[in-house]
Amino acid sequence: MIIESLLVVGFAILLDFKFGDPKNKYHPTAWIGSLIAKLTPLVKNDHPIIEKFGGMCVVGITSGIVILLLFGLDIGISLLTVDFISLIVSVIIGGVLLKTTIAIRGMEKHAISVLESIDEQNLDVARTHLSMIVKRNTKNLDKNHILSSVLESISENTVDGITGPLFYYALLGLPGAFVYRVVNTADSMIGYKTDIFKNIGWFAASCDSVLNYIPSRLTGLIMIISAAILQKNWRESYKIMIRDGKNTESPNAGYPMAALAGALETKFEKINHYKLGDGEIILTKDHVHSAISIMKLTSVLFFGIVTIPIITILSIIGWWIHA
Repeated sequence: MIIESLLVVGFAILLDFKFGDPKNKYHPTAWIGSLIAKLTPLVKNDHPIIEKFGGMCVVGITSGIVILLLFGLDIGISLLTVDFISLIVSVIIGGVLLKTTIAIRGMEKHAISVLESIDEQNLDVARTHLSMIVKRNTKNLDKNHILSSVLESISENTVDGITGPLFYYALLGLPGAFVYRVVNTADSMIGYKTDIFKNIGWFAASCDSVLNYIPSRLTGLIMIISAAILQKNWRESYKIMIRDGKNTESPNAGYPMAALAGALETKFEKINHYKLGDGEIILTKDHVHSAISIMKLTSVLFFGIVTIPIITILSIIGWWIHA
């Protein structure tokens, strides 16, 4: 049902803007991460092919459990005899669950924590806060590289924590959003190209690259629109995204990062890895506040420009097939 799906997404976004993330022990993503952590040691093996198969099992089993739970919940809601009550319950529960796959306010909170530590001239605490949102080693980063890392994390999280789940919810409902979250969580935990995880994490990393291919590019384009609305340099945003979007090791992360770098007329740098943009490399907290505004507006625009049309078109196709 078109209306139900749109209400679920709208309610989820409002919940996130208002309340942010629940505590870890109540968060489904924490449970997903805990399950992945328990399964990973069980598939360790000296043979690379067996380890790769084990990594597939980790993602497959976790996704299967999540889908079964959602399927059971859906059956329970459908047993409600009054359609109107069933719709209300479905929207509330669906919105709450979808909200747990997105993190707009959560990202803002982490970014502000880093800024506050920098304002207090406590770079050690700033690095500690930063380590909660980036994969890289933060120990020796100076102030400018800390701010650059925050900005890059905001741009990447716009896909991983907002537009990616919304895109797959539009296509496949709650199972789509949650399987995306399983893959993304597995990639962040075991998808590193190290001797320990290079085989076990191969499948999670490959799935993450495939699933993010379209959302990352759509997000970059919508960031350009957000930049124009917020009176940032949207022309530079477009130019840098097209030119530098392919410069990162990840096939997807560079597009929203480059779009944001261009919009802010600055340059992002990960030492010995990449540089994105032509602007000044000296960053300030104003850059971070502007990035947060772009992230928030991009979230709303993605709902309007991408999510609503996909849900509407698929619903019409479904109605036509069953008519």
